Amino acid sequence: MPLHALLYRRPSEPQAIEIVFDQSIYLVRVRRHRQARRYTLRIQAATRDVVLTIPPRGTLKEARDFAQKHGGWIAARLGRLPEAAPFAHGVVMPLRGVPHHIVHRRGVRGTVWTETGFCGEQLLCVAGHAVHIRRRIGDFLRREAKHDLETASRRFAADLGVAIRRVVVRDQSSRWGSCSTTGVLSYSWRLILAPGFVLDYLAAHEVAHLVEMNHSPTFWRIVRRLCPDHERAKAWLDVHGSDLHRYGLPDAGGDPGAG
Repeated sequence: MPLHALLYRRPSEPQAIEIVFDQSIYLVRVRRHRQARRYTLRIQAATRDVVLTIPPRGTLKEARDFAQKHGGWIAARLGRLPEAAPFAHGVVMPLRGVPHHIVHRRGVRGTVWTETGFCGEQLLCVAGHAVHIRRRIGDFLRREAKHDLETASRRFAADLGVAIRRVVVRDQSSRWGSCSTTGVLSYSWRLILAPGFVLDYLAAHEVAHLVEMNHSPTFWRIVRRLCPDHERAKAWLDVHGSDLHRYGLPDAGGDPGAG
């Protein structure tokens, strides 16, 4: 085996370690990166994962000590994240920007549907056993997102006279959408939680990339033509976008560096 491979090979290393701070236990994912020059910690806001990066010659003991030293930072950063809102009976979640109360209807046939309550409140109803609520709502939201995003994307594509190869939805944490050079548009399913004008903006944004694969003035002129309300949508995402990632999570910044 080449010498450089021996430097990075750690077959017995765990994927995560536990640290204790203020009587609470925090799970920290560890990853070794060959280009890292120091130990670093970061919080993935979308998933609430704590990730510790280890340099090639670092040790697991040093990594554990580093994470423990920054236990207060971990607790503070996690504490500042919006509270998780699991898909469960009684939780209020947005659908196309409108708050919906999740209601479990165990004895009713069907899967997931919406209706209006006696007092005019919007309900998201889920049939079946409670153990299936999270999966059924997740599947429902992905289907609705796929429908709305594909409809909007193909409408904008027709306006520009361009072709879309395929529209896919995923749980993307780093971006709301993307466009490949082959004409595949990818979106976060969480856009179905946002108001319709926000979803329309993201669809217009990605379709515009089928003409201009950049963010040049020409690109933004195309976006403005397709979606005159795009500035309002961008402002909404800046303020509320990160909040969309808390829905469906189970109950449960800067990176500090080694000195």
